[in-house]
Amino acid sequence: MSNTPPANDLNGPTQSPMQIKYFVLVFFVSIFFLGKVLYPFWSILVLSFLLTNLFRPIHLFFCKVMHQNLASVLTCLLIVAIVFIPIIFFIGSLANEALSLYNWGRDSQVGLKVVSFLQDSEYMMKFQDYMADFGFNFKPQLIIDFVSYVAKKGGLMLYNQASAWAANIMQFVFLFFMMILVIFFLLIDLPKLVEYLVRLSPLPDDEDRLLVSKFEEIANAILKGNGICGLVQGILGGVLFSILGLNSPILWGCIMAILAFLPIFGIGLVLIPAALVIAINGSIGLGIFVFIFYLVLSLSMEYLVKPKLVGSQVKMHTLLVFLSIIGGLSVYGILGIIYGPLIITAFLTLSDIYLKKYDSYIQQT
Repeated sequence: MSNTPPANDLNGPTQSPMQIKYFVLVFFVSIFFLGKVLYPFWSILVLSFLLTNLFRPIHLFFCKVMHQNLASVLTCLLIVAIVFIPIIFFIGSLANEALSLYNWGRDSQVGLKVVSFLQDSEYMMKFQDYMADFGFNFKPQLIIDFVSYVAKKGGLMLYNQASAWAANIMQFVFLFFMMILVIFFLLIDLPKLVEYLVRLSPLPDDEDRLLVSKFEEIANAILKGNGICGLVQGILGGVLFSILGLNSPILWGCIMAILAFLPIFGIGLVLIPAALVIAINGSIGLGIFVFIFYLVLSLSMEYLVKPKLVGSQVKMHTLLVFLSIIGGLSVYGILGIIYGPLIITAFLTLSDIYLKKYDSYIQQT
């Protein structure tokens, strides 16, 4: 047990089993209602914890030359300048470009060119004959219908979401500055909070600290590794779309920044189809350039930049990372990119503790 009773409690009256059970019941009831009170702010608390870990080195640097309260204020102002101000200018552009994506998916003018290209392709005819041997009537139009449906639905969803943010801008501002307030106090009192939670937990101290350290590591991996690399890939991908005169560069850059979290596929889910569409429209050289751009950007970020930012201490199988992000997105929405890996990390850490400390004991009993 991590808690050692105070010396004066050792000499006090011994608690009866009924009193202990009653206290545990009351304590868990209080935890339940505390969870209900904090539930509306759960996302804010998680994001605050992640951003605090990301910017804590800056806060500690400021603390060397000024009081920690002033250092926390400056760190929070830095977060506002880096995160909040760009988001405000970004929301309006995102709504307009999402609407353009919806109209593209509805009109499907590019889709007609792709269908014509596929229907005239010798390889597509062979593929159709091959599928017919297995009883499948494959038509190129099916591909375009699917892409158009995804673009239309995805664009409409993003447009509605961005429009909701714009319409509720005051609520967004309120929640963001509430998060800044939480970060302000976490920057100052995070060590005390961690120590309090370690003492409160019934697990041994070393196991509690292992869990906390794993959460901090995966938080750094998400924000420093995936977050920064995803942001860079999204910006460069959006700039490429803008230079080439393609539709909705801000929207596609945003989508690529999110897709960059996914291992294996990543931004290739956008840039490879874009290269194919450009080639189909007659610019084969430009299409090859876009494909090479994707390979250089993706591989350099994955194997050069990300290991430098994260290091080798965070190790999770590629398949688990992929499943955690996809599953997190389906359950928790956009924040599932963060929640999914955190949940998997908690499970893997507890599994390691179980195998090292409790497995042999349970087998003996």
